[in-house]
Amino acid sequence: MKLTGREKTELFLEGIVTVILLLMLNLSIIILINQSIHTNPGLRDGIFIIKKSILIGPDHYHLWSWENIFITLMLVFDAAVVYWRLIRRYHQMQLRHIISELHYIANGHLDHRIGFKLKGNTQSVVESINALVDSVIKSMNEERAIESSKDELITNVSHDLRTPLTSILGYLGLIQDKQYKSQEDLLKFTQIAYLKAKQMKSLVDNLFEYTKVKQTGTPLSINRIDLSQMMEQLVASFELEAGKNGLQISAQGTDQPLYIEADAEKLGRVFNNLISNAIKYGKGGKHIYLTCQVGQPNEAVVHVANDGPEIPKQSLNQIFERFYRVEGSRNKDTGGSGLGLAIAQSIVDLHGGYIAVTSENQLTTFAVHLPFKHGDRLSRPDDLK
Repeated sequence: MKLTGREKTELFLEGIVTVILLLMLNLSIIILINQSIHTNPGLRDGIFIIKKSILIGPDHYHLWSWENIFITLMLVFDAAVVYWRLIRRYHQMQLRHIISELHYIANGHLDHRIGFKLKGNTQSVVESINALVDSVIKSMNEERAIESSKDELITNVSHDLRTPLTSILGYLGLIQDKQYKSQEDLLKFTQIAYLKAKQMKSLVDNLFEYTKVKQTGTPLSINRIDLSQMMEQLVASFELEAGKNGLQISAQGTDQPLYIEADAEKLGRVFNNLISNAIKYGKGGKHIYLTCQVGQPNEAVVHVANDGPEIPKQSLNQIFERFYRVEGSRNKDTGGSGLGLAIAQSIVDLHGGYIAVTSENQLTTFAVHLPFKHGDRLSRPDDLK
C-alpha cells in the first residue's frame, strides 16, 4: 500500500510531536528526581552506597553517574513509544484506505477488489473482504440466474399449455355452436379435445414431478435393488411399444445379481424416461440396448443405448436442460414436454450419481452412474463437467 504525500507528512509530524512530548516528559522527570535527591540527604546517601557497591567489568569500575543510565533507559523507552505511535497511526491509515476501497466497491464497482499486500491481521481483513465480495457477487449472479430460470419456466409452461388449450377451446366451441355435420365429426372433435387434455395433464404431471425432485431434502424410499432384474423388467414393459416402432429392445446384465441401495420407484422413472426417449428418437434404428455393470469401485453403471440418429454435438451439453428439445421445435408430436431428461438427471443426482451421454454415428448412449451405497456421492470426471 502506497501512502500519499499528505499521509507521509502526517506520519512525520506525528513522530516530531511525540519526540518533543517525550523529551519534555524526560526532562521533567530528571528535574523532579534531582530535586528529590538534593532535598533528601538520606536518599542521597543511599544512592551513593548503591553506586559504590555496583562494580562493572573485570576491572571493577564503579557506577558513579546514574543520570547516564537513566537517560539511556529513557531513550530506549522513548524509541519504543515513537515506534508504537507511528505503527499505530500507519495501521489507522491502512484501515482508512481499506474503508475507502469498500466505499468504492459499494458504489457499484463490483468487479473491483482490494489489491493491498499487507502484513499480519490487516491482510487477513483484506482477504476476508475480497472473499465476502466474491461471495456476494456469486449469490447475486445465482439469484439472477434463478429469476431468469423462473421467467423461462413460466414462458415455456405458458406456451406448452396454451397450444393444447387453444385446440380444446376451439373444438369445444365448434361443438357448442353445433358446427359439425355428422355424428362422426362430433366424435372426432371430442376425441381431439380429449387427446389435447391428456397432453396438458402429462405436461402438468411432468412439471409437478420435476419441481418435486428439484426440491432439497426430497425423501427417498431406499431399498436394496437388483439392477439386472430391473433391466429384465424394463425390457418386458417396453417390448410391445418398441416393437410397434420397429425397434427390438434387449438387456444384458451381470452373471450375478448387481445390488444397489436406491429408491426403486424413482429409479424406474429414470429408466422409463430414457427408454421412452430412445423409442421416440430412435426411428431409423433397429435396437435399444440395456446393460448394467460394475464401473469404478463402489459404482454401478447402467447404459441405455440405441442405434438411431446421432444427437448433434451442439445439443449434447444442453440435452438435460428443462424444456430443451433436440429437434428445436415445440411440437408435442415429437418433442414431448422437454422435462423427461431433466427429471431423470435430478433423480440420479438425489441418489448421488450422474448421467453422461455420448452420441456417434452408430450409437447414442446414456450412461447412468450410481453408487452402491445410499449416502455416497460419485464425482463426475473432469471431462464430463
